[in-house]
Amino acid sequence: MTVYKEQISLNSHGTTPTYLDITPQVKEAIKNSGIKSGTCTVISPHTTCSVFFEEFVHDYNEAGDEFLQEDLNNVLEKIIPNQDSKDLYIYPGEKHYEAVEAWPNAAKYLPDGDRKALWNCDAHLKATLLGSSQVFDVEDGKLGVGSTGYVYFVDFDRTRARTRKCKIIVMGE
Repeated sequence: MTVYKEQISLNSHGTTPTYLDITPQVKEAIKNSGIKSGTCTVISPHTTCSVFFEEFVHDYNEAGDEFLQEDLNNVLEKIIPNQDSKDLYIYPGEKHYEAVEAWPNAAKYLPDGDRKALWNCDAHLKATLLGSSQVFDVEDGKLGVGSTGYVYFVDFDRTRARTRKCKIIVMGE
C-alpha cells in the first residue's frame, strides 16, 4: 500500500466564517499520488476549523458565501450563538487568558493585550459539531464523489485573519 501526503495553505479572512472550496486541491493531490484505488482523507489540524462535504451551490450572498453556507451559518448560530461577550460562554476562563498572556508570542494571539481576541468559543463548538476531517473514496485515480459533491474547508474563527493548514492523505494502490 502507498501513502501520499500533501499539505495546503489557506487564508481565512476573520470577521465571518471563511468557507473555501478545496475540491481542486484534493483532486490534484489524488492525481499527484498516482493511487488508483483507495481512500483520501482531508484533515484540518485546527480546533476552530472543519472539513465537510456538500453540494456546490451556484447562488452567493453579498459576502460571497454560497447559499448553503449562509444557511449553515444561520442554523449553527441558532444553536451556538457567536461569542460577542465574555459572559456568553464559560470558555475562555481566567487561567486560559493568563496562560496565553504568558506565551512568548502572546501579541500574536492578543493584539494590544485585547482579551476579546480569545472570544472564539463558538468557533470551537461549531468545528466540533462538523468535525475536522472527511474520508473519500478514490476510484480509478479520481475523487469518488458525484458531480455536485464538493469538499470545503471552513474556519469558524471570526477573531482575525490567519493562514491555515489542511492535510490531504491518499492511501491505496
